[in-house]
Amino acid sequence: MKHYTILGGGIAGLTAAIALRRIGIRAQVFEAAPVIRPVGAGLALAANAIKGYVKLGIAEKIISRGRLLPTFSILDARGRRITQADAAAIGRKYGLHNFAINRPDLHEALLAELDPEQLHTNKAALRVEQSGDKTTLFFKDGSTHETDFLIVADGIHSPIRRQLLPGSEPRYAGYTCWRAVIDNPGLPLSGATETWGAEGRFGIVPLAGNKIYWFACVNAPQNDPAMRAAGVPDLERIFQKFHDPVPAILRHTPGDSLVWNDIIDLKPISCFAFGNIVLIGDAAHATTPNLGQGACQAIEDAVVLADELAAHDTPEAAFAAFECRRLKRAHFIVNNSWQLGKVAQWSNPLLVSVRNALFRMIPESVNERQLKTVLEVDF
Repeated sequence: MKHYTILGGGIAGLTAAIALRRIGIRAQVFEAAPVIRPVGAGLALAANAIKGYVKLGIAEKIISRGRLLPTFSILDARGRRITQADAAAIGRKYGLHNFAINRPDLHEALLAELDPEQLHTNKAALRVEQSGDKTTLFFKDGSTHETDFLIVADGIHSPIRRQLLPGSEPRYAGYTCWRAVIDNPGLPLSGATETWGAEGRFGIVPLAGNKIYWFACVNAPQNDPAMRAAGVPDLERIFQKFHDPVPAILRHTPGDSLVWNDIIDLKPISCFAFGNIVLIGDAAHATTPNLGQGACQAIEDAVVLADELAAHDTPEAAFAAFECRRLKRAHFIVNNSWQLGKVAQWSNPLLVSVRNALFRMIPESVNERQLKTVLEVDF
């Protein structure tokens, strides 16, 4: 009997374990943290991700924990609409769209699908050795684990990817970000919004359970001590000219709820498959959040990987086929998200005005083509 190992207990790793179980493969999951828990706050799942969970038979369990948002609007600093996407109209073509969920709730739903004996925590992998048809993982605690096939899903900082592809380091996008999930203080929110101003961007996403997920992005040097030390009062000053309810949300945000990090991605790499090892999720194609596709692409990876394993005689062939199906699409998402983030973070007031005017003029047919490219997936 061949042994499969998944390195990483995030969305990519857990979804992959569920997808493999569906085709009769019981994989062992090794997670670096002492407890498997999400990093971040809320997230949106687009129609392509929901389709993936439909194929795995767990979509309803995920959907019951989140909230469908009727619209997603990009606004200017005064609250005037730049663009808007209607979830119902998109849903009629592509399936359930603009679905928001708190990361802990998603992780809880995924973990419930697996046998706890499949999960091994406090196992930070440092390197691998391939010998013949076996791969040995070496962990920080001094232990080792031998496997026949390794699925690497340990995130953007993956030491295994760096070992396989020296030089594949994260790149800084030029802006930093704060996030929080708070109780809704009584604001009448329905759809999700993202406000683009010269000072930065501010996103608002209503969640289930009368919660609000918000994020704020500001241009800054990488790993800036001032940004690291910034608190809610600093964000209130930065975004004081933004429309309601941005100031109200910041006023009702407890300081200890802030999550801060620089925005980084992984410059597209040349391959995902290495014999009996394959990279998935952020370990393979970490993207900036501007298209809302980071988790979605990880879910796509899991579904496609299981499909290829079911269709091929050898896992090595399946891994190579997975790479063929996923490489171009992953590169498209990473590159377009990177470019959109650059434009969205413009800080020159004149350029901001021109950008907003141009975005308002984009024909619906152009938006539809872009949406189709992102949401149509070859499941």
